[in-house]
Amino acid sequence: MRRIPLFLLALAACAPATATVPTSAPGAPPPAPPGEYDVVIEGGRIVDGTGNAWYPGDLGIRGDRIVAITRPGELSERPARARINADGMIVSPGFIDIQSHSRFNFLGTGDGRVVSKVTMGVTTEIMGESTTNAPSSPQMLENAGSAVGISQFETFGEWLEAMEQHGGSVNFGSFVGGSTIRVVGMGLAMGEARSPERRLMQQAVRQSMEDGAFGVATALVYPPGNFASTDELISINAAAAPYGGVYITHMRSEADNFLEAIDEAIEIGTQAGVPIEIYHLKAGGRRNWYKAVEAVAKIDSARAAGVDVQANMYPYTAGGTGLDACFPPWASADGLLFENLANPEVRARIRAEMEVQTEPWEAFCSLATPEGTMLLGLNLPEHQQYRGWWLADVAESMGKHWTETAMDLVLAERQRVSTMYFLMSEENVAMQIAQPWIKFGTDAGGIDPTTATGLAHPRAYGTFTRVLGKYVREDGVVTLEDAVRKMSSAVATRLRIRNRGFLREGYYADVVVFDPETVIDHATYDEPHQLSTGVAYVLVNGVPVVSRGEHTGAMPGRAVRGPGWTGWEDRR
Repeated sequence: MRRIPLFLLALAACAPATATVPTSAPGAPPPAPPGEYDVVIEGGRIVDGTGNAWYPGDLGIRGDRIVAITRPGELSERPARARINADGMIVSPGFIDIQSHSRFNFLGTGDGRVVSKVTMGVTTEIMGESTTNAPSSPQMLENAGSAVGISQFETFGEWLEAMEQHGGSVNFGSFVGGSTIRVVGMGLAMGEARSPERRLMQQAVRQSMEDGAFGVATALVYPPGNFASTDELISINAAAAPYGGVYITHMRSEADNFLEAIDEAIEIGTQAGVPIEIYHLKAGGRRNWYKAVEAVAKIDSARAAGVDVQANMYPYTAGGTGLDACFPPWASADGLLFENLANPEVRARIRAEMEVQTEPWEAFCSLATPEGTMLLGLNLPEHQQYRGWWLADVAESMGKHWTETAMDLVLAERQRVSTMYFLMSEENVAMQIAQPWIKFGTDAGGIDPTTATGLAHPRAYGTFTRVLGKYVREDGVVTLEDAVRKMSSAVATRLRIRNRGFLREGYYADVVVFDPETVIDHATYDEPHQLSTGVAYVLVNGVPVVSRGEHTGAMPGRAVRGPGWTGWEDRR
């Protein structure tokens, strides 16, 4: 007897008794014939992603495409394998996470369902900040050893193909990591890349763009990314320009040199001939909060002068990265961080620089203060009691200065130790959300709350639903229509993702159905592993991955690629 798919069972209550729900996945039944629909979504208010006002209407899906958008009731008598009653709900394009870290979810034994993402309406994830699983130099592949072909790949295209073979509940694409490109040419060494190394790096960028990368993504506060000079970054991005690449960056500073870092990002983009996108725009540290308004003014001024610079953000006052971000960058040069932390003389230099900064670098612990630095990713049994503690309290418990405590923890754990830094003001978060050129990114990977251990940043569960619940419904910072635009078409247009980001006939059926009166996030800093609610249905390429708020288990996601992909010719 043929087994009924889980997602069909979940839809049964809102579909005719004889209905079946097709998929576009390999081996799925063919789509409905002309005149029939696989899924009809009826009775909802359509917010189409353009920013225009909502309107009542019905949506007809055949296979992986939207084939009809009609006035209410016009599809009520048409044959359909399944129907979704969206009465009182919003029907919108799927949300596109412009800053995802789910890349290991789509490889090896990774959980491609990305439960925390799809349950808040995400249908496409864009990765790449700083590092990617490709391209790789021969030395990188040799160092990867048995991981080659599992998590490390020679070319960007091979990596995307591996993720497609693994499968995911969402679509996925990526920039090429700027630090990965740096390692291709320079390894982990400090210093200026010279002509031979730059040629290697430029060639790696060109090949990655032809393989489908959206551009170059840097993180200039972490080694080895912050070893790259402005001139080097211009030359690397110039290689992406002919392919329609975008330069997206975690800037060199989001704190004391915040405004200067925006100037550098603009210089890199304009000199290289590529658009500029700023990751997680923020003014970090209380002493820098006043700069947020100046940063917005600087971006507006540049745009008025014809510079294509935009930004994205997450709607939280805390950022998240490693505890090693409290150390000066030189401490990690050549991959010697742990050796340096174990060397008394070098360790003394590190502590001195942490306490009295003499060079420009992003000293996260000082900006957030030890009282605003929350430790999450502690793995050793003797350290697990400190998960969720402030660094200042851990130092007091251990009877050490906070600088020594941070160094001891990283050295003992032999890993970065994921950490949250409370850096931003709520007023600035709201002010930035209202800007017309803002988009949203989680800066997080997908998580399954039923198997998660330890703590995580709540943005992994609630970024998009927090915007809809708090900043749209409760605070009125932005309209519903504009919020949806920033979550969907703004990203698709920015990255030139084809046939996604809008509800339009002929576009892929990436669709979210949510209740505007109840949609909300529940994840908190203390209890992060809580799914959002209010998102009733999510369809990816026409296949329900969320039904009645529950994950269906379906994984119909596909790779999305940039405009420079040479394979477009084969798709015409």
